[in-house]
Amino acid sequence: MKDKTTTFLKNLIRISGLSGYEDSVRDAIKEAWEPLTDDLQVSPLGSLHGLSKGTLPGPRPSILLATHMDAIGLMVTGIVDGFLRITAIGGVDHRVLPGQLVTVHGTEDLPGVIVQPPSHLLPDDIGKKPVPMKHLLVDTGLSPAQVERRVRVGNLVSFAQEPIEMGKNIIAGHSLDNRSSVAALTYCLTKLKQIEHAWDVWAVATVQEEETMSGALTSAFQIRPQLAIAIDVTFAAGPGAPAHKTFPMGEGLAFGWGPNIHPKLHDAVKEIAENMDIPYQIDPLPRHSGTDAYALQIAAEGVPTMVVSIPLRYMHTPVEMISMKDVKRAGHLLAEFTASLDETFLDKIKFD
Repeated sequence: MKDKTTTFLKNLIRISGLSGYEDSVRDAIKEAWEPLTDDLQVSPLGSLHGLSKGTLPGPRPSILLATHMDAIGLMVTGIVDGFLRITAIGGVDHRVLPGQLVTVHGTEDLPGVIVQPPSHLLPDDIGKKPVPMKHLLVDTGLSPAQVERRVRVGNLVSFAQEPIEMGKNIIAGHSLDNRSSVAALTYCLTKLKQIEHAWDVWAVATVQEEETMSGALTSAFQIRPQLAIAIDVTFAAGPGAPAHKTFPMGEGLAFGWGPNIHPKLHDAVKEIAENMDIPYQIDPLPRHSGTDAYALQIAAEGVPTMVVSIPLRYMHTPVEMISMKDVKRAGHLLAEFTASLDETFLDKIKFD
């Protein structure tokens, strides 16, 4: 029988949900979280809040587990003779775009392909270098008149690469940053249905991490948790990637370390990982982490925060790659850590 977590993740990365336009993917996550939570809410900005109630007498302390659901993609900026000019939503690497299959979300979803003009029609200074995005076009195969009726400036363009299972436990596809962490958090909620936990647990699928981090910032301000963990991805080892900046895919998690991370929360999560024999490495983050943790940490009076990351190859491309073993490790660790929280925990992590 097909693994439920893998099936869920593959379905998630078939959905657009670009940064700032997450409605479609939020609906899919909401359907999955409905039987796993006691309450579901949508924030004013569109983040999804799922509450799993604890057993302590109220008012209970709470932990916020955040994973962003938005994805990188493209937007139409102009139409020239039926071809679409594009710009990036999030950190899109223009070097990988030519030849990619896409979906243009106009009055209807249209298949398209990203193309580049012949080299002799490009400015001389480009030469054999990667073609900048301003020279790339989307071809839908339709006539200029047909395109004019179906597409407008501002319409979204999402990657259309189907997810691929690459041997045992490996998934490749677009939007695994950060839908893989959404799958991990969903796996955590499944585990929490079987484990008693004292604290309230807020599972939050945030909006706009790739552009503004406003989803995490406003959700943390609204919920006011006592602790927060951002679940995201980090760079996995791959061709040409320096070993000291990457982590082996499928061989464990990465725990962020730096000013964005509360040291005693970090130590507490490490201890649970060691007790569970979950392998991990330390991910040095000397500035802010570049994840939702930055926004979570500075919400309201400040929230003790850390980052748990899943190693991912080929980040911000349509062929990102992760190991499902790491996805499940992250979910299992989050469930066990939240179940370990008791009424004395906050006293243990105060700065002396």
